[in-house]
Amino acid sequence: MMAARLIRIANTGLILALALVLAACSGGRGGRGGGYYMDDGPPRNPPSNLDSVPDAVPRIEPLASGPNRPYTVMGKRYVPDTSERPYRRRGMASWYGKKFHGNPTSNGERYDMYAMTAAHTTLPIPSYVRVTRISNGRSVIVRVNDRGPFLHSRVIDLSYAAAHKLGMVGPGSAEVLVERITPDEIRAGTWDGSGGTFSVQAPPSATPVSMQSIPASTGSGGIFLQIGAFRDLNNARALASRAAGSAPPGKTVEIDQRTPGIYRVRIGPFESRDSALREASPIHRSIGVMPSISTL
Repeated sequence: MMAARLIRIANTGLILALALVLAACSGGRGGRGGGYYMDDGPPRNPPSNLDSVPDAVPRIEPLASGPNRPYTVMGKRYVPDTSERPYRRRGMASWYGKKFHGNPTSNGERYDMYAMTAAHTTLPIPSYVRVTRISNGRSVIVRVNDRGPFLHSRVIDLSYAAAHKLGMVGPGSAEVLVERITPDEIRAGTWDGSGGTFSVQAPPSATPVSMQSIPASTGSGGIFLQIGAFRDLNNARALASRAAGSAPPGKTVEIDQRTPGIYRVRIGPFESRDSALREASPIHRSIGVMPSISTL
């Protein structure tokens, strides 16, 4: 497969050369099962601060004209959804990196592998989505500014930075939940969640904590370390109980349920990203889960 495809825009007859990454090409990495394409991959010397790269901040933007028209790739016709409807889909994500760094995306912007962006076949350009990796519960918010991937087994292509924060650079692909942050949520300021949280104060020792009657509270602000996200509250409670004894002194283990149907387990709040990141490795060593920064 090629990294760029000539795409026919159905209602104009024009041919647009879009820099689309087919990171989900069969075989990936020389047929060893990775998710990026052949000579693509991570940079030789990536920045050391990728964990602290902030998520995209959703805002209302005018839709681009060209990439939101119907188009055809490999004989299949795609019709971008320019409505403001919600979108929620579970599937495989892939990522693209150095081969395309600096090349144009479908709306004419330059692809920045260190920015929090993504490619999708039909979501509006630009739009914003929350991507949660199923296996470890890490979540990121990215801005959709490109088209792809075009294999049925993939639902989204992520930037290198987004893939790094989800812990999927090595495997190349991972199962994720993709949820659109709708314009209504952005206008109302509720895209960062408007529900409550369950919380428990970390004890002074590693004594197991019962999570059967955790008080509900309003959403906490600040910077947190997220250690998991679950559909089942009992699973979230089990992880929170295990993590409570490993939380830094004075920090709280929360089960945040502001995203409908998702229970996120977080530790904090911290005064800064740096102070949170200093605690990430000790928590990882204690519970075997590498936390990610969460500001939602």
